Amino acid sequence: MDSKIKNLNEKLTQAYLGGGQARIDKQHKSKKLTARERVDYLLDDGSFEEIGALVTHRTKDFGMENQKFYGDGVVTGYGTINGRLVYVFAQDFTVFGGSLSETHAEKICKIMDLAVKVGAPIIGLNDSGGARIQEGVRSLGGYADIFFRNVQASGVIPQISAIMGPCAGGAVYSPAMTDFTMMVEDTSYMFVTGPNVVKTVTNEEVTSEELGGASTHSTKSGVAHITSSNDVECLEDLKKLMSYIPQNNTETTPLLPFELTDEVRESLSDIIPDNANKPYDMHQVISGIIDEDSFFEIHKNYAENIIVGFARLGGRSVGIVANQPMFLAGVLDVNSSKKAARFVRFCDAFNIPLLVLEDVPGFLPGTDQEWNGIIVHGAKLLYALSEATVPRVTVITRKAYGGAYDVMNSKHIGADMNFAWPSAEIAVMGAKGAAEIIFKKEISAAEDKEAKWKEKEAEYAELFANPYSAAERGFIDEVILPKDTRRKLIKAFSMLEKKEVLRPKRKHGNIPL
Repeated sequence: MDSKIKNLNEKLTQAYLGGGQARIDKQHKSKKLTARERVDYLLDDGSFEEIGALVTHRTKDFGMENQKFYGDGVVTGYGTINGRLVYVFAQDFTVFGGSLSETHAEKICKIMDLAVKVGAPIIGLNDSGGARIQEGVRSLGGYADIFFRNVQASGVIPQISAIMGPCAGGAVYSPAMTDFTMMVEDTSYMFVTGPNVVKTVTNEEVTSEELGGASTHSTKSGVAHITSSNDVECLEDLKKLMSYIPQNNTETTPLLPFELTDEVRESLSDIIPDNANKPYDMHQVISGIIDEDSFFEIHKNYAENIIVGFARLGGRSVGIVANQPMFLAGVLDVNSSKKAARFVRFCDAFNIPLLVLEDVPGFLPGTDQEWNGIIVHGAKLLYALSEATVPRVTVITRKAYGGAYDVMNSKHIGADMNFAWPSAEIAVMGAKGAAEIIFKKEISAAEDKEAKWKEKEAEYAELFANPYSAAERGFIDEVILPKDTRRKLIKAFSMLEKKEVLRPKRKHGNIPL
């Protein structure tokens, strides 16, 4: 028996070394942790249980039968993060560059299946050169097996991808179908076709970083939801993200201990400028409402005219969608609509209540927006909010103009509670533009056109540039003092905690993609 135990220990020792010490050293030299180091850092101490440590590939072509490593380039298993069960796979770049083989894919599929059966999140730590070309279509089939499971698990369990090295070709589609994609600055990149292919086909000279680095995907494409400066920070961000989301679609995020006391926030009364055209930072409003230091922003550097992220309100995890007047005056455009719609759908899928903070002058006009489909992209946000059955509360801080008023979680599309500050302006458009249209003849006939225009602008503002017309019709449930917002919201979400909505039976809706 001793010899058999020794044999097992030798095999496990080989498995733990991955591609060998020289390749591990090379990984460290590239400022990257190894797959096992990442798993150990991510999970609670001693909680990781590995599955498939002794798996090897089955390829005999191109001399591959002489190159076998236990684990076959991916570490898979389960463990806990702050006591909560998660399943994890971490591609090992020290073994065949982390390339995906048939057996590599089978290991990932095995824990994905377990995650769905048990109802626990699946986390992928990606660091791979792509499909293992020595296996041909078998490796491609392995990717498709993973893609299929990504789709079946969508909306059932949270799926998180951390890109911690290369991720190219077909490999990018699995992260794209997960709920959140995280990237590490300077050491990770994602693209369907690499710089060499781009050069050959389009004659463009571009680096891997420019084409698909963390900065590119966090600012231009929106593919990356969160970027981190190094592996350790990425794993810390991942752990923080996990604290706001539940285990699966039948559960809610645990409610932290909280006792309602004096929740008045006087600072909220000083944020909105007297000049309606002057911007302010919506982050100040968010900070004044939520539990202290609890905001975790998603897509921070993409479509900055809208803010999305998680926070806690009275100990409860909530998803926040907020117009940002500091960028493009907070208008809705193609990118901000897509960004907010995706976030809303995640929150709704996983029972996370939604808080919408509204200051929106409308949709961004122009040929660029129209030609890029603002109609259909704006409809995505409208659809996502109309479809959502979680508790939904809106606070209008200032402008709520035109169709954007409807889209931003209005009462008309199913919001549960709608509050407005006294500074709210709810109208088809701003007073200046409205006066120019409604009183065009009177202004044209006046001797002092400028004076008449200002007179009519004031007249329109008196009627509509306030929250009271909407409140009279019940479109606003209550006009509240800014300082009372936190208390009102805590009570509203508590009241809505047991909300249930029955929908007509259907296979699925047809969201405007």
